[in-house]
Amino acid sequence: MGKVARFILRRKGGKGWHWTDVFTWVWLVGGLIIMFGPAVWLVFSSLKTPAALAEFPPSILPYVTSQATVEGYDKPLMLYDAKMPDGSTRVLAEVRRIGLVAQMVDPKAPGEIFKVNINDRAPVRTMSFATENYTEPFVHFDFLRYLWNSVFVTVVATVITLVVNSMAAFALSKYEFKGRSLAMLVILATLMVPLSVIMVPLYSIISTLGLFNSLWGVILPTVATPTGVFILRQYMLTIPDELIDAARMDKASEWQIYWRIVLPLTAPALAVLAIFSVVWRWNDFLWPLIVLSRRELYTLQVGLSIYSGELNVQWHFILAMTVVTMIPVVLVFIFLQRFITTGIAGTGLK
Repeated sequence: MGKVARFILRRKGGKGWHWTDVFTWVWLVGGLIIMFGPAVWLVFSSLKTPAALAEFPPSILPYVTSQATVEGYDKPLMLYDAKMPDGSTRVLAEVRRIGLVAQMVDPKAPGEIFKVNINDRAPVRTMSFATENYTEPFVHFDFLRYLWNSVFVTVVATVITLVVNSMAAFALSKYEFKGRSLAMLVILATLMVPLSVIMVPLYSIISTLGLFNSLWGVILPTVATPTGVFILRQYMLTIPDELIDAARMDKASEWQIYWRIVLPLTAPALAVLAIFSVVWRWNDFLWPLIVLSRRELYTLQVGLSIYSGELNVQWHFILAMTVVTMIPVVLVFIFLQRFITTGIAGTGLK
């Protein structure tokens, strides 16, 4: 730890501070807060009660106002540190509030009512984690079914995407035929076509094939991606043609060349595309919302919409389940991130 601390805290100015040291620390700390601050806020907010989420000004940590059972009152009363006229501070329970004045009693001697200005009191708060935000959706809202649907769609779509795009990239990078450049240009041109433009014809095709209200209707239209073809083609161009010619001289079939030679050598680019595909499929909301109308087929992103009613939005459940939806993507990135730099550098992307 001593070496790590010295490495992190080393300064250009030696014992003193150089202006570049100050700029570097401000830049790094500011970037750290901007990148991870929202995620930390999301995690802590997902552990708050609805009342804590409605507090203003908001707090990062999940605090709740303490309550006490007072004799003569049916419901527990909120506890406050109230400033008394003589300057002392007492812990009082609020009975009711009328305008700017709160009527309060001592929990131990509730016979006397104290009138305290709301500006002269502060809630007695303790840290409490509302873990039921994570358990109730799985128990009462069939969230495990939505989780399984998302896992199935993401895994199957990613596998098919890798196979389909790698086949197209292999043909466009290693075979010489008329119109190859034009075909690649057309594929790249589809990047400029948004989903909203092809949504109606795509829906008509899915409906005609009988894939409406089916998870396969969510998977199949998204497996061929121009981004994936481009990434894999650029990487496959770096594979020497002599290696493939040598395999053909050894009487290897085209499928063997593709499956046993090209794919293993393209592993870094495949890992990059796998990360992109997982993020795309896992976070997709619009297309599953259009294709799926049966509740038991909802994916996680569509399932989150059930917590947004016309008059009430259950933010505590939405935040908790949003954290759950982040976990698989983060895990995939952690396990495959070592391929990202290699894969992107090999494809020529900037």
